[in-house]
Parts: sequence; C-alpha cells; structure tokens
Amino acid sequence: MSNIKNTVKLLLIDDHVMLLDGLKMLLKNEPGIEILAEATNADEAMDALRNHPINFVITDINLPGMSGLELSRNIKQHYPNHKILVLSMFNEKSKVNEMINNGVNGYILKNTGKKELIEAIQKIWGGGLYFSDEIIETLMKAGAQEEKEADTIILTKREIEIVKMIGSELTNGEIAEKLFLSERTVETHRKNIFKKTGSKSVVGLMNYAYDHKMIEKK
Repeated sequence: MSNIKNTVKLLLIDDHVMLLDGLKMLLKNEPGIEILAEATNADEAMDALRNHPINFVITDINLPGMSGLELSRNIKQHYPNHKILVLSMFNEKSKVNEMINNGVNGYILKNTGKKELIEAIQKIWGGGLYFSDEIIETLMKAGAQEEKEADTIILTKREIEIVKMIGSELTNGEIAEKLFLSERTVETHRKNIFKKTGSKSVVGLMNYAYDHKMIEKK
C-alpha cells in the first residue's frame, strides 16, 4: 500500500478469536499497515483506543455487551477522525443503514478476500468510502422496493375503489350510482387518478393497477 501517506494503525474487533487470527495473518506483512491492538468486545476496544495511537478500526456488528453499532457511535463521538470499516456477515439494509448513519466509512462482508479487504482499507484511508458489491446491491434493491411501496399508497382508498370500477368497465354514471356520488365528483376523482399515476389512457391506468396489485389480471 505504497500510496498511503501514513501508516494505518489498526484496531481489530471481533468476538471470534479465530477470525482475529485470520485477519492478522492477512494483514501482518502488508506495507503501510500496523496492527496495534485487538479486542473481543466493546470495553476492550475502548481501552485499546485510549492506550494506543490507533487511527483505523475494523469491527464486527455483533459483539457481546455493547453492539458494534453503539461502539461505532462512541468511537466517532470521542475519536471523530478515526476511520471505521465494518466487517460483518450481515447484509440486511437496516443494519447497513444504521452503521452508515453512525458514521462508518465502509462496510464489507466476511466472505471477502484479502484483495478487497486491502482495497477497502486503502480507499477509506485515502478519504473515501468503501462498500462491497453485495452491500451496494442490497441498498439498491431496498431503495427500489421502497419506491414501489411508496407508489402503491399515492392513491386514496376512494380512488383505488374507483380504479377497480374502471377496470370493471363501469361508466362514470354507474360508478356515481354505486358510490352515491355525483358524476361530477367521479369525474374529478378520475382526473386526479390519471394525473397521480401518470396514465394517459384507461389501458395505461389498468397496467399501473396490475403492476401495483390494485386489481388482478383476469
């Protein structure tokens, strides 16, 4: 890692000693990296931070006692310039977002190899962020699902009811009669529905309704 200006002084945190031993084996001969301490829980980690000139932390999320989330929050509060890389087996969107919101600089999975681990350390130490492809994919899928779910609730219950009736080929007059509304009110609802869904025709509206599971295809 010759392009790193100063030495990365690492603290490794994981409650599995075998994993810590594995990380030390991967990193012990890497130029520009020095492992100063290791910890199996948050209390040991905070002690190490107080007693060693550490500037980079690699931590798991699941730790006994204080979680990796709480630990990361504490580290950023007391050592705001320290870099934090999460090394976890979890890639759930909620856990990733919680760690990001608490200021971590990167997130990779435990199935990563040495090459990506070094790349993550290097990019973060250089001032950037690093998230593995699996983590990025998780966040993108979650974002797409949230957008889709948000789309499904832009119509009111009354509007969805009218969409279903339009799908049954009822006229405005027939819809008005069934819902005890005036035709003018139904027409207003209809215009709002087309505007909200971006539909240009009844066919387009039906496609929207099918896609968002408002009605089932016959």
